[in-house]
Amino acid sequence: MKDVNWIENKDGSLWLTEDDRGNLQIRYRLKDILFSEQSPFQHVAIVDTADFGRTLVLDGVVQTTAIDGHIYNEMITHVPIHLHPNPKKVLIIGGGDCGAARELTKYEGIEQIDMVEIDELVVKACKTHLPEVSGNLSDPRVHFIFDDGVKFVKEKENEYDCIIVDSSDPVGPAEVLFEYDFYASLKRALKEDGLMVCQSQSPIFHQSILKQTVTHIRNLFPDSKTYTAVVPTYPGGLWSFTIGSKKYPIDPKAARKENVKTKYFNRKILESCFILPEFMKELLNE
Repeated sequence: MKDVNWIENKDGSLWLTEDDRGNLQIRYRLKDILFSEQSPFQHVAIVDTADFGRTLVLDGVVQTTAIDGHIYNEMITHVPIHLHPNPKKVLIIGGGDCGAARELTKYEGIEQIDMVEIDELVVKACKTHLPEVSGNLSDPRVHFIFDDGVKFVKEKENEYDCIIVDSSDPVGPAEVLFEYDFYASLKRALKEDGLMVCQSQSPIFHQSILKQTVTHIRNLFPDSKTYTAVVPTYPGGLWSFTIGSKKYPIDPKAARKENVKTKYFNRKILESCFILPEFMKELLNE
């Protein structure tokens, strides 16, 4: 691909090199490039990797893969949905790979899923070339809204039971999704008993972002908690998510029981994912 500098041909093999903060490089051997196009916002590619299968890559950064994308998508959806007693209307900000929306459609009680993604090209590419994650999503409850998530949520008040912020790293179009004013808008957009969750980056390599996110959410919501999962393709493996709740205490043991088919998430994972290692407890003053 002549238009990008993160894929190179070396000794007859294609290699994708992901650069994290200029400090860490992760290389993937590719079998094929299935899709490559520049959108108004970023470069979008779907590649077939030797170990992780089909993979979504935005501006040279791996977002989700066929082999482990379900871990992230299950953890950012099933955890908050189980903690809310009766979620009917859910908003996803980001989530262009459709994986989070796909997980939400497993709940019969959810009546409406609004998915606000700034880049329509990501959705089109994933629905066509990454069915392992997107499932070629076509549930009538899912409303695709191609717009700026920050602008969209600013105009909402007391509307959603649950908001899921499925953003990419805090660079480029996703940078504003980690700011205090954005989280304040989420709180307004939630119903009186609503809750939100966001991915809060690597507890190992992105500690300042994690701490900033947790501080913002703690200052806005009566109850908040951080939980983790291991996602092999993300730098460091260990990944964090942070929940803010306007009313209900975040108590995984008291969460309602739902029978949904998953590959990673289960009841024991729900109860254990909030147990943080000592270095995270110290970082977050818990």
